[in-house]
Amino acid sequence: MLHSRFTYPPSPDILQWLAGGQLGNRLLRSLRLWVLLTQLYGERSPWAMDLPQPFGYPHLRDRLFAPTHGKSDLLTAEQLEYQCTDGRCICHRTVTELLLTAEQSPESWMPDVIHLSGLATEELEELVQQAPFTTVHRSIRDDLKQLAELGWLESVSRGKYQCISLEELPRLPGLQRAIAPQPDAALLSLSQVRELLPLLEDISFIQPNLEVLIQSLWEQVASDAKPAEPLDNRRQRRIFIHLDYILSPEVQEQVDTYQDQLEQLWRTSSSGVVQFEYELAQGGIVQFTTYPVCLHYVRRAKYLSAWGETPEGEMGWHNYRLDRITSPKLTVLAWGDPQIPKLLREMRREGGLPTSKEVEAELEAAWGFNFYLPRKLLLLRFPRDFTRRYVEGTVRHGTFEPVEYDSLRDLVRRQVQDEGDRTAALQVLANRSETDAYYRAWIREGDINVRMRLRSWRPNGEVILPQSLRRQMAQEATRELSHYRSLL
Repeated sequence: MLHSRFTYPPSPDILQWLAGGQLGNRLLRSLRLWVLLTQLYGERSPWAMDLPQPFGYPHLRDRLFAPTHGKSDLLTAEQLEYQCTDGRCICHRTVTELLLTAEQSPESWMPDVIHLSGLATEELEELVQQAPFTTVHRSIRDDLKQLAELGWLESVSRGKYQCISLEELPRLPGLQRAIAPQPDAALLSLSQVRELLPLLEDISFIQPNLEVLIQSLWEQVASDAKPAEPLDNRRQRRIFIHLDYILSPEVQEQVDTYQDQLEQLWRTSSSGVVQFEYELAQGGIVQFTTYPVCLHYVRRAKYLSAWGETPEGEMGWHNYRLDRITSPKLTVLAWGDPQIPKLLREMRREGGLPTSKEVEAELEAAWGFNFYLPRKLLLLRFPRDFTRRYVEGTVRHGTFEPVEYDSLRDLVRRQVQDEGDRTAALQVLANRSETDAYYRAWIREGDINVRMRLRSWRPNGEVILPQSLRRQMAQEATRELSHYRSLL
């Protein structure tokens, strides 16, 4: 039985606290949190007596939305709103309507929000016409996680929450210093936190768990800021991080779901096998059963490195782009499941399952993200001036290093096994100047990341080895030149 009540109105101060001092960016979310707390702990809450303890998101979803509101995690916010035909559903209720229901005057509420958030009047006028619950189910699942982080719910297991008693509830505005880091205990000064936060927010999509740290830092800013001081940094921002992420918000949420599943699996079990439908780059959807080892953020997307069934129909390593997984969620298979390949079961029985240390070692052994591809010697030539401006003093890979012209022939004879490639490389070197700069590295043959770097060095970088890559670069340059022949 609940012994506590949440009787606070959606005042700017309360919403500012629920937003962790970041009201300008999280106004709609803080209103959702306020609604959820009112329903969970309010005096007239319809959930107080009939919500099971612990409860999962489906229990809350079915009480929050009308029966006509879609339940699928695959529907976008627009689809959910359009398909919900009940005008009384909370997905249709705007900020203004929620304020009026709570007996808050939007006209007197807005100036205080502007003062606390730094929002322009026009921005806020647009926001109050939006419906906070016109969002995907994943967002509200994250709201529950946020309430648990703030201390309003107890997370009892994966996706399960428990309401808490009055004695355990957080302290509300006026007592923020009791929940935020004290200045003398903080590792960073307030000015340092202000400078760090925008940078962390720029990269938080790579690791969604950074939101917990960001929330804590915003609480410090909200706690330490002077009453008349805006929470955003008054100084111009001088450092920007631009990390391209090519996914739409809907696909990004699905990718974050896969990432969360994998992290939960790794936290709660020493090992596990997953199964999913996957869209191949060349077309077609195939089901894979594989052992997940680690995640990477590479080339503007997230990848899973896993050992098991590969697109080539073999057993081995492969990097899977998370946004190409088409299953609603990953299926986790018990080790006794007959769908798990026999070789994987034998590796587990013998204690030989692959580890992330193996991936790390292979990445260090050769340049290229597809660490399971063949390892080949890369030999490059650059004009000396170009090298001094763009190559010297840069770190490409641990094996990328300059090599003296006099030692090149011996290097080729020792490292190149194919006689035809060896002869071709020696002929090229015989016709190149000893005053040019030469570099060597070990690469993964066929890796797109290496090819993209080499393309960016054109026309100054010449690939001498491997010969297969030299031929490919020549073909690309010839095709590219064909676009501009009329100008020559």
